[in-house]
Amino acid sequence: MLGSIQNRVRRWLYGRDLAVWHAPDYRLPLSALEARTGFEPRRADHALWFLLERRAIARGNLRTPRRAEYHELARVHTPELLDSLGQAATLAAIWSVDPSDVPVDETMNTVRLACGGTIEAAREMLSPGNPRTVGRRALNLLGGFHHAGPNFAGGFCAVNDIAVALAAIRAEGFAGRALVLDLDAHPPDGTAACLAQDPSWWLGSISAADWGPLPGVDETVLPEGTGDAVYLAALDALLARMPRGELAFVVASGDVLQGDPLGRLGLTLPGCRERDLRVADALFRVPSVWLPAGGYSLDSWRVLAGTGLALGIRSRAPIPPKYDPLVARFSSIARSLAPEDLGRVELQLDDVAADLGMVTGERKLWLGYYSSEGLEHALHRYGVLGELRRMGYGPFRVEVRDEGVGQSVRTLDAPTGEVLIEAVAEKKTVAGAEMLYVHWLTLRNPRARFSDARPRLPGQEVPGLGLSREITALLLRVAVRLGLEGLAFRSASYHLAYAGRETMRFVDPARQGQFEALAEALSAMPLAEATQAVVDGRVRLNGAPYQWQTEEMVKWLEPRPDDRARIDAEKARSVFTLG
Repeated sequence: MLGSIQNRVRRWLYGRDLAVWHAPDYRLPLSALEARTGFEPRRADHALWFLLERRAIARGNLRTPRRAEYHELARVHTPELLDSLGQAATLAAIWSVDPSDVPVDETMNTVRLACGGTIEAAREMLSPGNPRTVGRRALNLLGGFHHAGPNFAGGFCAVNDIAVALAAIRAEGFAGRALVLDLDAHPPDGTAACLAQDPSWWLGSISAADWGPLPGVDETVLPEGTGDAVYLAALDALLARMPRGELAFVVASGDVLQGDPLGRLGLTLPGCRERDLRVADALFRVPSVWLPAGGYSLDSWRVLAGTGLALGIRSRAPIPPKYDPLVARFSSIARSLAPEDLGRVELQLDDVAADLGMVTGERKLWLGYYSSEGLEHALHRYGVLGELRRMGYGPFRVEVRDEGVGQSVRTLDAPTGEVLIEAVAEKKTVAGAEMLYVHWLTLRNPRARFSDARPRLPGQEVPGLGLSREITALLLRVAVRLGLEGLAFRSASYHLAYAGRETMRFVDPARQGQFEALAEALSAMPLAEATQAVVDGRVRLNGAPYQWQTEEMVKWLEPRPDDRARIDAEKARSVFTLG
């Protein structure tokens, strides 16, 4: 079992010298990135939290990256390309977002940290001071930017960290052959172009896309949808052709996973783990730097964590399918927060003062528990304010107000007075249970603007913050602390229900079945277009015009069995078409 004493023994046997590079700023500060592209900006964090929690790695395995210097980038990239990276429009094109969504300095900070991590990982693998250089391994939790060439960038790659790292160690005297094993679902066009002038290298690739010949690359192109058996056979053949080398870079991408919208291969999670184990065996005597590259599905973090499990404890054990790294992380933080940290004890003192007839200043506590200061402190501890700060906001102010129904809590950008986060909630009985009922929740990014790349969704005044999963997890922590049974809200539009579909369920099983049928029918459309089709009345249910019904959705703290028979029956009866 993951997390057992056996894992610690296996870590000592296989991974005690594994160097893992990570920084909190590995998360890209692009609020539209996840919704727009499917890229999981929390992937590095999620993988790290899981590996530490399950004892696959120890704190002693961790390394803190430094930012790559521009003179290091300039060994590979042209001045014109590096100049352009200071422009929001260039970075927006690379990540397929709107320029208004790009805080240039923080975005480049992430890129340069990842690149610096790859440089330092390569140096550490070759350092003569290491007790064991042969076969030593490093895992950088962000990197593998293989679409960036000497004078071009794109495909989520601003600079090529592999080429920059190789150029850095060449400048320090490394003359051996460098192996690059690129297992991303897309060809390594940028890496091939960057390495063209290097004196000694081999680049092997397995992908699902033919972008034309890449000179000098041992390239295998597989059909779309290729599964584990065929892929692993192709990998074995590539590894058999791989020459000897003195340092290897492994691009162990997550976009090979079945269901990835951009990768279009068909590997399972066990297949991805087997891929990593076979490569690790083939490179047993070669120092290697492992990088995650692409991954655009909800399970991409599981592929990266699986790479860590393969390298750290040589494990094939699956990651529990219901494990949620964000919930696990927030639960750990919550255990360190005492009631007095959040305001509850002060309420009790105010009650005593009122009973004694003492005059006290007005002090509103959200849901009878949280003070404004306590809420701001919690937002800091859970990392929400840090992400807002990286988007260019702050300092912050938190306000609690009584509303006509429930109470609101607002997080404001103090210099401008703009509301960034607002929730209106109360305790309410739903489906016979006492729940945290959210009447209103809005996440606002007033610095961003709507565009063709980021169209307005119903009810939006400004674009969102990309923090809905964090805020939902925080609201669940509130429900736990207040002794409630779960979280509930009324989904006012299709896109709200769709956004919450991974954790929330309609109270009515028939409504849940109908929603699942609708989501499947609209799955090929971008969310904004699907939502607009519902609003415009262009969706038909069993031949009749369909109108969205606002009904309650819930997330139970203690899982309850779905009435799957009723859900599936209604799903089968509900045939949605576009009129």
